Amino acid sequence: MEEIKRLLPLLCQAPGLPGREDPVRQVLQQELQALGCTVHHSPMGSLWTTLGQGDGHLLLDAHMDQIGLLVTRVEADGFLRVGKSGGVDRRVLPGTHVTVYGQEVLQGIVCCLPPHLTDGGGDTVPPVEEMAVDVGLSGEEAARLVHPGDSVTIPAPVIPLLHNRVTGAALDDRAGCAVLVRCAQLLAGKKLPQKVTLLFSSREEVGSQGAETAAFSLRPDRCIAVDVTFASQPGVSEKESGELGAGPMVGIAPVLSRQMARQLLTLSQREGIPVQTEVMNGPTGTTADRIMTTGGGVPCCLLSIPQRSMHTPGEVCDLRDMESAARLLAAYAQEE
Repeated sequence: MEEIKRLLPLLCQAPGLPGREDPVRQVLQQELQALGCTVHHSPMGSLWTTLGQGDGHLLLDAHMDQIGLLVTRVEADGFLRVGKSGGVDRRVLPGTHVTVYGQEVLQGIVCCLPPHLTDGGGDTVPPVEEMAVDVGLSGEEAARLVHPGDSVTIPAPVIPLLHNRVTGAALDDRAGCAVLVRCAQLLAGKKLPQKVTLLFSSREEVGSQGAETAAFSLRPDRCIAVDVTFASQPGVSEKESGELGAGPMVGIAPVLSRQMARQLLTLSQREGIPVQTEVMNGPTGTTADRIMTTGGGVPCCLLSIPQRSMHTPGEVCDLRDMESAARLLAAYAQEE
C-alpha cells in the first residue's frame, strides 16, 4: 500500500479537466518510464504502455480526467462566470476555494450569498451558470489574465484518514490510475503469456472519447475498466454500494462479460484477495460502455473502487481496496 499512498498525492494534485489532462499525463509518463516502460500517446490525449509479447491482448483502462469548471465569460466588474466540465455537484460550490488556470494561476472563491440576504431561500443552490468566481481582480485585470475556456479546479489535497482511508479531490479516477501504475510495478520483470496494455484514457467525464478511440486503435481481445463506485454512507442504499476496505467491486451487468467476472471472482479466492460484487441492470456509466462497442466488439469487465462523496472535493477511498485491485489485475494478467 505504500506505493499507492505515494502515488495518489502526485496524481491528484496535477490538474486534468477533460481534454486538458497534460499535467496528470506527465506524472503518469514519468512513473511508467521509471519502470522502463515505453509510453505512447493518442491524438485524443490518452496515454498507454504495453507489456508482454503473447498472442492475446488484454486492455486495462482507467481515466485520467477529473470534473471541474470552465470560465464562460469575464464580467466588467472582474467576476468570472463559469459552466460545468463534467458532473460537478453544484451543492458543494458556494463558498468553495477554486484555482483558475488563466495566463497566470489564480486563486478564487465561488461567491456565496450570505443567508441574511436570501429572504428565506438560503437552502436553494442556484445553477452553476448563475454562480460567479471572485479572483480579487478588477475588470481590466481579470480580462487580461483570464479568458473564456480557461480551466477551473477545486483543489483539495489528499489527506490521510483513519483506518487506511484517504480523502481529497480527483480520486475519481486518479485512484484507478494509481491502481494501474501499481499493477505495472507488480508485473515488472515478469514474463507474461499475453500482451497487456495499460491505458490512461482522456475525456471520460464528458463521454469517454479517449477510451473509445484508443481501444479502436489498440484492438484488444478483452478489457477491464477500473473506476470508482458508490460506497456505503448515510443516505446510500446498501444495495447500491460497497463497503470501504472490503475489496474492489467486480461488476456484473448485462453489458459486461459474465465469464470475465467469474474469472476475477475465482482468481480472488485462489489468491486470497478480498473482492465484492456490484450488480447493475444496464450500462455501467464507465469507459467500459464505450470500449465494448469498438471494432467488432470487445468483451469487458469492470473493477471498481468504493468511494464516498463522489464528485465532490471530499471523495473518500480506502488504500486497501486499491492495493487489492492492483494485485487482482496483476494476477489476471499472468493467467494463461
